[in-house]
Amino acid sequence: MTSPLLIKMSRRHFLAASGGALALAACADSNVPDGFLVVQRFPNHPLYTPGDVRLPISLADPRGNLIDGDDSIEGWIEDVGGERFAEFTAKRRGNGIEVPYWEVRANLPLALVYRMRLEGDDGEGALFELYNEIEINSPVTGAKMGLFKTPTVDNHRGVEPYCSLTPDPCPLHEVTLEDALLGAATSGTPVIYMIGTPAHCVTGTCAPGLELLVAEHERLGDQITMIHADVYADDAATTVAPAVTALKVEYEPIVYFCTSDAVIVDRLDVIWDADELRERIDLLLAR
Repeated sequence: MTSPLLIKMSRRHFLAASGGALALAACADSNVPDGFLVVQRFPNHPLYTPGDVRLPISLADPRGNLIDGDDSIEGWIEDVGGERFAEFTAKRRGNGIEVPYWEVRANLPLALVYRMRLEGDDGEGALFELYNEIEINSPVTGAKMGLFKTPTVDNHRGVEPYCSLTPDPCPLHEVTLEDALLGAATSGTPVIYMIGTPAHCVTGTCAPGLELLVAEHERLGDQITMIHADVYADDAATTVAPAVTALKVEYEPIVYFCTSDAVIVDRLDVIWDADELRERIDLLLAR
């Protein structure tokens, strides 16, 4: 079933058909063939603003088959005229997930159309755009997270099932996001909020992403209040849940990292592995 929140993707975007298997072609000695494709693992609509950005990617051979590669890859980001704005070394991430990605992070100063390039790619790389904050509908880093009531075990708020993780719902539905954020102002406890629907996520990243977050919840206990909200209000995935529309988001999954005063200080979009998630959580705790 195709999600209305599905990221619009070209051949350079990662897309797994709902319920389909993911194939990863092997590369001898981890050598990536010349002319490979840079495959975006991040949304390509108004989302990113100038400053620090996270742009996860995968690699594919010229025929579009996903391939593996080295532990790190180097590249650069230029504008459409070819002027370089940043260089990067991207770390391979794959702990706890089926298909690896490379974590590209860069500081980009302007709201422009950019092109990400890697040595040996097909010459096209991956196009993406940064926007001015006024053009972004969903919460941006530095903004306060809105207060709204997410489904809990005791009150599903019309969302059935309230958690589509199988075989059992996840344990991140004990309190609403609103109550967690209001309580954090007194307790000083940071809050993590994940939006994702394991049963219908077409990119195949929601279920492992949620499972990795549950593992961090088990590790940390009450050091962080963690909340999960499913995307749909019905099992047929025909109605988007209020917890999603309140944020005006157009993709899934997402993890927001909030300080105890409800400020969003970090975010992971679409794909993360166990190591990157733990690193970002530890940074939140260290603030």
